[in-house]
Amino acid sequence: MAKLTRPIIRIHDLIADKVIDREMNDAEFAAYEINQAAQVIAQAEAEAKATQRQLILDKLGLTADEARLLLG
Repeated sequence: MAKLTRPIIRIHDLIADKVIDREMNDAEFAAYEINQAAQVIAQAEAEAKATQRQLILDKLGLTADEARLLLG
């Protein structure tokens, strides 16, 4: 069997009770790649924000729980 290069799309036709597995077409794969890149960027931004937050807490000499008490 040939090696697959793209993620698989599963289509389940409930009326005919058939399952079709196929590789993503060009448009689906382009959207998939855009979504993957957006997730990587969002994760990096979240990690950077958490690091910045921790640096501020360290400068102030506070724990996260103490900061929540002050700001809550």
